[in-house]
Amino acid sequence: MLISSLIWILHLMNLTMGQDMIMRYKRSSTTSSSSASRLCPTGCVTCSALNGCLSCKPRLFFHLELDGMRQRGVCLSSCPRGHYDTRSPYINTCTRCKEDCAFCFSENFCTRCHSGRFLFRGKCQPSCPFGLTANPELRECIECPAGCELCMRRNMCLSCRADLYTLQGQCYLTCPKGFEPDEQLMQCLPQVHCEVGEWSDWSPCVRKRSMKMYRRGEKMRTRQVLSPPRRFRKPCPKLFQFRKCIFKKRQSFISNVMP
Repeated sequence: MLISSLIWILHLMNLTMGQDMIMRYKRSSTTSSSSASRLCPTGCVTCSALNGCLSCKPRLFFHLELDGMRQRGVCLSSCPRGHYDTRSPYINTCTRCKEDCAFCFSENFCTRCHSGRFLFRGKCQPSCPFGLTANPELRECIECPAGCELCMRRNMCLSCRADLYTLQGQCYLTCPKGFEPDEQLMQCLPQVHCEVGEWSDWSPCVRKRSMKMYRRGEKMRTRQVLSPPRRFRKPCPKLFQFRKCIFKKRQSFISNVMP
């Protein structure tokens, strides 16, 4: 009976000492982890001097960046260009886009291609499908307006079909009101009305043989064409005017008689 009591007392002492050691280890681990966290870069939970961040705080993304010949981990609020973010319950990471893709939304959806490639439905392709135009500036395959063979943007045509006229980046079968077609350039040009100058002074009164009445004559005035009309505009107005006058012999001044 005495021996069993002693064994029970020794068991209780070992159990108490074991629990005390466990608590000391936990406190020391917490203190060590808290101390290491304070030494890590901003956003890191754990890190190492050699590899940088090893884990990140919630909502931050783990990203490997080049540091000379070595890669170091960093924790970012958003992924850099050329990468897309991947979230999981355990870790959020930044993943590089595909090789021909400059910017991407996910692994299979590109939003911007590298030079020499053109974006079509989230993919980067060396050429565009039939009916679409490759835009080197936007690096996209774009749909041209109706009748357009080459366009800069969706609403800006550079070259229309052979039987269509170009006007302000659009293609027309017939030119709209206020414009007329240029068959050589295949463009719609603004209609140009005839412009004429001011009337000249009346000429001296001249007697004509066809006039039967004595002392009756005719005078004339003219005006010049400043800008001729284009092909489909009305002709210019009259450039000459005549009116009757009285012809007086040996008199320099000639009085005008209105008809």
